[in-house]
Amino acid sequence: MPDASGLAARAWERVVQRTNRIGDRLLKLVNRAIARQSKLPVQRFYRSSDFDWIGPLEASWKTIRAELDTLLAHRDALPNFQDISTDQYTLTDDDRWKTYFFYGYGFRSDANCARCPETTRLVEGIPGMETAMFSILAPGKRIPPHDGPYKGVLRYHLGLVVPDAPVERVGIRVGGETAGWAEGASLVFDDTYEHEAWNDTDETRVVLFVDVVRPLREPMRTVNAVVIKAIGWSPFIQDAKRRHRDWERRYAEQYG
Repeated sequence: MPDASGLAARAWERVVQRTNRIGDRLLKLVNRAIARQSKLPVQRFYRSSDFDWIGPLEASWKTIRAELDTLLAHRDALPNFQDISTDQYTLTDDDRWKTYFFYGYGFRSDANCARCPETTRLVEGIPGMETAMFSILAPGKRIPPHDGPYKGVLRYHLGLVVPDAPVERVGIRVGGETAGWAEGASLVFDDTYEHEAWNDTDETRVVLFVDVVRPLREPMRTVNAVVIKAIGWSPFIQDAKRRHRDWERRYAEQYG
């Protein structure tokens, strides 16, 4: 018979899955209201000039890159995305999409932030920052088409390690529009459009991956803040937090 811990783990997984399904239905209703109250046009990609904080961040990209390089020395020990966020299993099931989290909807990885103090300082200066991490795609890795659940945040990428190759070999497609990364340059997009990414080169691609609150008019700005707070307390985020703490402990034991 399964032991008590195994039964408890499976019961918790069912709670997470059920909560996610309910949350997805509610978010679809809120998304429609957000689209009507957005201060920015509802579109796939945005200009860097739409956000005052992007310029200073791009100016410091080499500082961020230097801290990233120390982590990449132990790349294999970094967590696979799906090992932290289990819903990513629909997108990846191997060890070729690695992450290094700083923040995630109210969760702060103190240990990770301490290893990268300048990166932490910079991301903490981003208005409305909700999630911040390094996203590391190994050579040959492709992320299949998918869409994000919630329009209340926008996604930001800052290129840190980008292979010298055309967009057909390393790039991202959002709602039918294709773009490429460049080191020290930014991409901002709405991840609720279907999107996919690929690295068909023989080199690693890394971006600083940030979710920021979408600029909204009232009353949706307040509603959005409440929804984001609820997301942070959801079983899905709490489960990811627990998984990340487990990884932190193992990593610290091995590397300090």
